[in-house]
Amino acid sequence: MLMLFVLGFGLVATAILLVSMAVRPEVEATGINRSIAVLEAMTNAPSELSKDLDQPFSERVLDPLLKRFLGIGRRLSGADTGERIHRKLELAGNPPGWTVDRIVSSKVLGGVSGFVVSLLFAVLINPSSTTKLVIVAVGVALGYFAPNMFLYQRSYDRQNQIQKGLADAIDLLTISVESGLGFDAALQQVSRNTTGPLAEEFARVLSEMQIGKGRNEALRSLSERTNLPELKSFVSALAQADAFGIPIGAVLRVQSTEMRIKRRQRAEEKAQQVPVKITIPLIFCILPCLFIAVMGPAAISMLHNFRQ
Repeated sequence: MLMLFVLGFGLVATAILLVSMAVRPEVEATGINRSIAVLEAMTNAPSELSKDLDQPFSERVLDPLLKRFLGIGRRLSGADTGERIHRKLELAGNPPGWTVDRIVSSKVLGGVSGFVVSLLFAVLINPSSTTKLVIVAVGVALGYFAPNMFLYQRSYDRQNQIQKGLADAIDLLTISVESGLGFDAALQQVSRNTTGPLAEEFARVLSEMQIGKGRNEALRSLSERTNLPELKSFVSALAQADAFGIPIGAVLRVQSTEMRIKRRQRAEEKAQQVPVKITIPLIFCILPCLFIAVMGPAAISMLHNFRQ
């Protein structure tokens, strides 16, 4: 009886082992099939599911990082920071992708980057503790104010380009008006036949007039987007001519003459500044080389004679 029980238990165990060995490949095959199905689903996923992975690095990483820094930047900035940055953006021509919030968050990001870079530099050169503190402070300040310096340089270059092209643009505007075109048509001719920031501003004036803005209001908006006294006086003259009924051609002729005179005066002013500006490189760069070339041989000869 015991032998029969042991034999039956062995047969049952063998059967269970054979069944498990037979079922296991099916389970593995099922797991492989599931993995292949998942890979095919990921490969053939619709664009709505894979568009997050197709976004560029700036949209996936930098933009969320800048949004996190935005709150810190608003706490560190003053209440009128937004208005001042908006004014700088207007002067800079509103560069694509640059907004007030992005400038504020970029300042915080620049400060953090400046801190990390200056700290690594200070550790690398291993100066004294005071020097390390100064280096880190300078790095943080440069990184924090880097967006402001960028906006300042961008606005300065743009205003300089507008100032250089203002006289020629007014000449073309005067010729167009005197040839029989209306002021709006003449302004359109100037914006089409010229290039640069001034042509873009004239095109913006025309666009504002087409959406319902008055001419004087659009021109005053133009003067507010710049800090040039010549352009402001030009807009004021046009507004007064429109208010008092003065012929626009005569006003443009007078303004063209004044712009030419002012441009010649600016050129003369810059020419008078050349001797003053050349003094520093003359003292620190040219004169030492001249002294070495002239006095060097004589000094070497005198030292040689004294030694003998």
